[in-house]
Amino acid sequence: MESIREASQRIARISAHLQPPNSQTEESCVLKRADCRAKGGAPGFKVAILGAAGGIGQPLAMLMKMNPLVSVLHLYDVVNTPGVTADIGHMDTGAVVRGFLGQPQLENALTGMDLVIIPAGVPRKPGMTRDDLFNINAGIVRTLCEGIAKCCPNAIVNLISNPVNSTVPIAAEVFKKAGTYDPKRLLGVTMLDVVRANTFVAEVLGLHPKEVDVPVVGGHAGVTILPLLSQVS
Repeated sequence: MESIREASQRIARISAHLQPPNSQTEESCVLKRADCRAKGGAPGFKVAILGAAGGIGQPLAMLMKMNPLVSVLHLYDVVNTPGVTADIGHMDTGAVVRGFLGQPQLENALTGMDLVIIPAGVPRKPGMTRDDLFNINAGIVRTLCEGIAKCCPNAIVNLISNPVNSTVPIAAEVFKKAGTYDPKRLLGVTMLDVVRANTFVAEVLGLHPKEVDVPVVGGHAGVTILPLLSQVS
């Protein structure tokens, strides 16, 4: 019969195999919820999605609710927020979900947030130019960023609202005017172009898209997007 000492040694060997020393995992370690501290010191990020009821906002809200690094999720929109909040809130993960409807509740939605993601605005419709899109979405982004500057000036801001090449400078000017601008905290989201480039190149090379990495520069406008095919890895 196995002695207690032998059993302990066997368990130790198994543990060592499953949990390599820090030196082996240092470069590839993955963030854990306890390692991410919100402003109040509690584990996890506090995230707000502005435009949560839209075509991008709803699946984005679902992904944020599934993310173990998120502890609080605020969903804001000018329409349909209660229904989206109820659906997302029923998911069996730990993030606390709260919904906010309309301009009067914008400040409550933003207060204390660590990350603000903005997919708000109208989508581009057939026959609509980016200038047309800009004329509508520019005002929406300006109003939302004024709220961010007031309620969570240190938050990281991810802008998805099109045209990204124009809405990011608008956000920057709003933050500069408020004295809260930090270029490291304002990001335009253009991952869609990278994903598309990876897929197209993978099809040509006969590879799985996850095996391909195509750097894409130039923002998110048809005349400026540039995949760097010479740098494909």
